[in-house]
Amino acid sequence: MANNSENKAMIDIQNVSKWYGDFQVLTDCTAAIHKGEVVVVCGPSGSGKSTLIKCVNGLEPFQQGDVIVNGISVGNPKTDLPKLRSHVGMVFQHFELFPHLSITDNLTVAQIKVLGRSKAEAVKKGLAYLDRVGLAEQANKYPAELSGGQQQRVAIARALSMDPIVMLFDEPTSALDPEMVNEVLDVMVSLAKDGMTMMCVTHEMGFARQVANRVIFMDQGRIMENCSKDEFFGTTRGERAQQFLSKILNH
Repeated sequence: MANNSENKAMIDIQNVSKWYGDFQVLTDCTAAIHKGEVVVVCGPSGSGKSTLIKCVNGLEPFQQGDVIVNGISVGNPKTDLPKLRSHVGMVFQHFELFPHLSITDNLTVAQIKVLGRSKAEAVKKGLAYLDRVGLAEQANKYPAELSGGQQQRVAIARALSMDPIVMLFDEPTSALDPEMVNEVLDVMVSLAKDGMTMMCVTHEMGFARQVANRVIFMDQGRIMENCSKDEFFGTTRGERAQQFLSKILNH
């Protein structure tokens, strides 16, 4: 890769360390994600994966290092984090939809309040993305009327409605019944194929094999592997990652 694009990582994680009191949850984490890349972050429970991805858009503060998103420092106290987050789509484990709002209102409220779009413009964009995730007919329902998989697809549509430059996924399928997992992964696969820059914390190794450019493997708050998916699934270098893979692939 040419140097000029090397310098222009969409997400640049630089020596990030984080503590909860005396307990260090992240230790000297460094990684770069370039435009159009899909990077899967995996590792055992408690390895710091979700914490790391939440540091990327400032949902978790960190004490050392920095994260640069599209040229903007997340760690700089002067950075307008709400504005930054409006460009960084985030999809959580538990959907985080507003239960008292219809699906259409869930899709439009942030567009209107944060981006200043007109109601008509926000509805048009929201419904286009609802159609994109295969749920156009659910526009007038409420979250409780939808399955978990449908709610998560609405959450993805909501994030996309904000025209994000990157999408972060924090274990988006782990709260779903097994039969609903694929309907969410299918949407993520199609986003990846469209060139969306994505950082995904997930245990779905089939998804990683299908669309990831790179895999970051974490253990005990450290990035142990940061390599191409072919290296990760082929000749995994670290013994810890080998153990993790053999466990997860045998399930």
